[in-house]
Amino acid sequence: VAFTHVSNALGTVNDAKYWTERSHAAGATVLVDGAQSVPHLQVDVKDLDVDFYMFSGHKTYGPTGIGVLYGKEALLDAMPPYRGGGEMIGSVSFENGTTYNELPYKFEAGTPHISGGITLGSAIDWMNAVGVAAITAHEHELTQHAHAQLGDIEGLRFYGTAPCKAGVVSFLVDGIHPYDLGTLLDQLGIAVRTGHHCTEPLMDKLGIPGTVRASFGAYNTLDEIDRLAEGVARASSMLR
Repeated sequence: VAFTHVSNALGTVNDAKYWTERSHAAGATVLVDGAQSVPHLQVDVKDLDVDFYMFSGHKTYGPTGIGVLYGKEALLDAMPPYRGGGEMIGSVSFENGTTYNELPYKFEAGTPHISGGITLGSAIDWMNAVGVAAITAHEHELTQHAHAQLGDIEGLRFYGTAPCKAGVVSFLVDGIHPYDLGTLLDQLGIAVRTGHHCTEPLMDKLGIPGTVRASFGAYNTLDEIDRLAEGVARASSMLR
């Protein structure tokens, strides 16, 4: 069973521990996509009891081209490597065949992304120094403020209104395509993402072409949320 901890399209926080328990009860192995949760929430993989948990570097204030995969030792040990190369073997011979290196080297064939690993490590150190709980609280304040400010705009509808959310506000304005709204916001110096956010089945279920998504991080401010709301109001009036 594979599921996301936090929806990148809606910001909804799924109860990963509950679904892991249900999945294990049915005999399933569990993989959780934490790309949208690790930057915003305190994650304890042992408490969740997930079998595998992964997240990306670029959403965790780090570089692109690198990520992290956590796995339970017994499961990783039983898995064969997915690629071959230097450092991932213990020995190779025609007589005795191949033995693999110990974990985690068994899965690290060839030259790793050294600079990316160093940079991602520094980014994680920075998050821990600031405090993930402090980041979560700050982003919650930003999200609440965004809902309050954007909610006053005529015709604006939010998508993803679960009580437990993390760092994302998705919306549409009646009669305006999200691409058009995003283009005008870009011209105002406001960066949002528009489209289906790699979740086309979800958008089909909602009956919409996509949304405008504002994502918040530790570096964002309440003043920037006000600028976002002002920009959406201005762009909406121009496009109606």
